[in-house]
Amino acid sequence: MDRRSFIGTCTLGAACLAEGMPAFGADVRPRAYARVLLVDERGDVLRASRLKANLNYVFHYPYEATPVFLLNLGKAVRPQSLSTREHEPYAWPGGVGPGQSVVAFSAICAHKLVYPTRDVSFISFRKDRAQKGVQDNLIHCCAEHSQYDPARGAEVLAGPATQPLCAVLLQHDAAADSLTAYATLGGELFEEFFRKYEAKLSIDVGPSAHNMVTGRAVVRELSRFCRNAIRC
Repeated sequence: MDRRSFIGTCTLGAACLAEGMPAFGADVRPRAYARVLLVDERGDVLRASRLKANLNYVFHYPYEATPVFLLNLGKAVRPQSLSTREHEPYAWPGGVGPGQSVVAFSAICAHKLVYPTRDVSFISFRKDRAQKGVQDNLIHCCAEHSQYDPARGAEVLAGPATQPLCAVLLQHDAAADSLTAYATLGGELFEEFFRKYEAKLSIDVGPSAHNMVTGRAVVRELSRFCRNAIRC
């Protein structure tokens, strides 16, 4: 493990212990990537306290082609114990920000890898339940109705998905009110995603699709990123 991975794992493990949760032990550990500051469309630091509650925001991390949902759930979000489709346990640390209400998850559905593009998105957070939704305030994939609870680490509540959405870990700087993405946690599906969409990504994103995001990541409202967010 490199120094950055070690520090990230120790930090998260300490946070879990502080919340009374078990340390990692043999559990899935965070995978450290570049530390990336979240900024708005003007390039200014994104202020966590200014994120609108229950609104879909999108940025890309850890690759330029892999989208992430950023959500302010409007309430404190507690840590959760979860597991991958291989039944590997992990401890998700919960929300960050002034009210511990800000969370981030890969926007790649864990069933058939449906994801938001600039043209269309079949997956999004829904404040009000979808027609086939099991409750309000879920991330709902309209392709085959996999439903994830972002307040419980994107745990699967319904549908064919076999694991939670991969979490993106954020650090909140209280003095600057800024957010920095630094790792993922849970079942990554990036290799499968690139294999499935290689041709499409080469057109939509170009040769940089596999590049790691570094420095800064631009956060946009889903309605500004995607032309057609499907409602089901």
